[in-house]
Amino acid sequence: MAEAQQAVLEVRSLKVEFPGRRGVATALSDVSLSISPGEILGVVGESGAGKSMTGLAIQGLLERPGHIAEGEIWLADRRIDNLGDSEMEKIRGREIGAIFQDPLTSLNPLFTVGAQLTETIRQHLGMSKAEARARAISLLKDVGIPSPEERVNQYPHQFSGGMRQRVVIALALAASPKLIIADEPTTALDVSIQAQITSLLRKLCKEKGTAVMLVTHDMGVIAETADRVAVLYAGRLIEIGPVEQLLRAPQHPYTRGLMASIPALGARVERLNQIDGSMPRLDAIPPGCAFNPRCKEAGPRCIREQPGLMPDGTGASACWLNAGGTA
Repeated sequence: MAEAQQAVLEVRSLKVEFPGRRGVATALSDVSLSISPGEILGVVGESGAGKSMTGLAIQGLLERPGHIAEGEIWLADRRIDNLGDSEMEKIRGREIGAIFQDPLTSLNPLFTVGAQLTETIRQHLGMSKAEARARAISLLKDVGIPSPEERVNQYPHQFSGGMRQRVVIALALAASPKLIIADEPTTALDVSIQAQITSLLRKLCKEKGTAVMLVTHDMGVIAETADRVAVLYAGRLIEIGPVEQLLRAPQHPYTRGLMASIPALGARVERLNQIDGSMPRLDAIPPGCAFNPRCKEAGPRCIREQPGLMPDGTGASACWLNAGGTA
């Protein structure tokens, strides 16, 4: 894990709760991670694992009555989880950019892309109209949109899906944020466009030194784009480490199951591997390791005690079988 003073983002022991009539549902529990300048951290897991919830908590966008019950979120040297709505509004867009999976919902169809870019630039950077327009054209050029001087005057519907997502990336970069949270940014795109977008995101991240939290369920996107990977299961961080290590030698049984479910290129198989069962509901997480009902290697300790992250090579995993433990 990156040192605190070097990290753009540091999440410390984050716990998110949603009170309800049937009790309190814990959406995230004891999640700790950090991202350094120019680093892309991939966050993976099944639907409902807490990937998007982590991004929303960082941006201060949890829907009430959801709230951060424990932990801290630091952006560079400033704690942001305890800020009010008006203060967080200033940070969103200026210091934290966002890219979502459907560019059509991120762009206003009634305004040209240039108008939307210049408004964001002027709001956060205080530039004149002429300066903001020049920056908007420069951003469109940076994200690979041809003839940006002409296309800056066009509306979102005049762009293809891949080009719209490039505009959304330009919008996220408009105020030169320290951190970008990209939530399934390639899901709505076909495979060839996905590759272009992930390559673009990585290039811009490295050039500008921006930290990126890449939320996805697609391990192919992670393999192509991320430097490190965090694996979530039932709201807990169960493994984190360099992307090469997780792809080559995953340590947690759940991560191994995820890796085994990806067919090898060119291999002929009768059926794909799968992890039997399903992830528990947030209000019905079993005691011990939350994965134990689906784990073929679970022992008595897995059912009794919740393992914390234990250092393992250059990463860490939350499994009693690792780091010399016994299940």
